[in-house]
Amino acid sequence: MVQRILSTELAAHAGEQVRLAGWVHRRRLLKSVAFLILRDRAGLAQVVVADQTARQRLEQLPEETVVEVTGRAVANPDAPGGVEVVEPGWETLSEPAEPLPFELYRPELRASLPTVLDAAPFALRNARQRAPFELAAAGVRGFRATLDGLGFTEVHTPKLVGYATESGANVFGVDYFGRRAYLAQSPQFYKQAMVGVFERVYEVGPVFRAEPHDTARHLAEYTSLDAELGFVRDHRDVIGVIREVFAGMIDTMAERAGAAVAAAGITLPEVPAELPVVHFAEALELIGAATGEDLSGEQDLAPAHERWLSAWAEREHGSEWLIVTGYPTAKRAFYTHPDPARPGYSRGFDLLFRGLELISGAQRLHRYADYVAAITARGESIEPYASYLEFFRHGMPPHGGFAIGLERFVARLTGAANVREVTLFPRDLHRLTP
Repeated sequence: MVQRILSTELAAHAGEQVRLAGWVHRRRLLKSVAFLILRDRAGLAQVVVADQTARQRLEQLPEETVVEVTGRAVANPDAPGGVEVVEPGWETLSEPAEPLPFELYRPELRASLPTVLDAAPFALRNARQRAPFELAAAGVRGFRATLDGLGFTEVHTPKLVGYATESGANVFGVDYFGRRAYLAQSPQFYKQAMVGVFERVYEVGPVFRAEPHDTARHLAEYTSLDAELGFVRDHRDVIGVIREVFAGMIDTMAERAGAAVAAAGITLPEVPAELPVVHFAEALELIGAATGEDLSGEQDLAPAHERWLSAWAEREHGSEWLIVTGYPTAKRAFYTHPDPARPGYSRGFDLLFRGLELISGAQRLHRYADYVAAITARGESIEPYASYLEFFRHGMPPHGGFAIGLERFVARLTGAANVREVTLFPRDLHRLTP
C-alpha cells in the first residue's frame, strides 16, 4: 500500500505513484485542462485533471471538501514545489463541504473581524490567518527551551484558587462546591512557592481577568508565559533572563516558523545584547520635557506614554525593546520589593515592545515580616493570605520573576490592530463562543 505523503515531500517522489490527503483548496477550471489544488498541513500540491470524466467529477467537488488523491508525481517547474500529480484518482473522505462566508484560497480573507472570529475553525485554514498561531507555537517552544537551558523546571499550577492574587480586583468568582473560589489571575503565589523547591520555575498556561475594558488590547482569558527565579541580587538578574528568553523565542520562530513569518509578511525583530533601561522617574521627565505635560504625581504610564518611550528607545538606543524600572511602590502588587535606594519606588519593572507593555516583572519580597508589613500598610487583613504567607516562614531566597502575555507579543510581531486577531477563540466582555 502506498503511504500517504505531504505536499512538501512530493519532490522526493518524482516519477513515483503517490498518495496525498487534505482539503480541496481551489479548483481551476480552464478550457483544456483543470487543476485541483490540494492543501494539507505542510502546504499546497497541484493535481492535473485532463480526463473529461474526472473533470466533471471535479466540477461537483466543493472547495474545502476532504479528499484522498492518488496519482503519479512528475516534475513541473511551474507547480508548487516544482512537482505536480498527474493521472489522478480521488475519493472523498467526508461529505461535500458547505459554502463559507469567504473564499479561503485568497491571500487575505475579505471579511470583517467578527465574521472571521465567528468562523474561526474554518478561517484559520487560510495561511495568513494561521500564521500568528504558528509563530506563537514556535515562540512558546523557544521560551521553554531557553529556560530549560538555564536550569528552570516547568510546573503546572491550579487555575481554581481560594483567594485573588491581585487583592480581589477583576477576578471571576465561581461556586466551588458551595464555597467561593476564583479563576486564577496569575500563577504568582504558586510559582513563588516553587522557588523554594526548584529555585527556578516556569509555566505556560491560561490566566483569567474579569476585564471591564472593551479595547483592542484587553482579553478576559489569555496565555501567560511565567517565570520565577531564586537567589537574585535584585531585579536586574530577572531582566537578564528576560533578554535571553526573547532572544530564544525569536531564534526559534526564525528556525521553525519561517513559512509563517513569510505568510504574515513580517520581519522578526533583533534582540539587543543588552536591553536598554530607564527609570520610571526619568521616563516621566523625558516625556514631560518633550510634550509639555505636567506628570508630577503620576503613578503609571498611559498608553500614549508607552508609545512615546518606545519611539525614544528606538531613536536613542536603536532598540524596539525598553525596560522601565522603578515603578512607584503604591502602584505595584504588595509582594513587590521596594527600592532601598529610592523610597517610594520599587524594584518592579515593565518591558515595552513597539509601544506596548508586554511584561510586568519585579524582585519580590522574601521575608515573612516584610509581607505582613506590606499587606497591613495597605489596610488589608493578612488572613486571606495565610497559606501563601506560610511559604515565607520556612526559608525563602531573594527571588523575582516576570510574565509575558503571549497574544500581546504575537500581535506586536504581526502588526495586528486587535489582539483578538491573534487569539484562538477570544474571550472578552461580549464573546463566549465559539
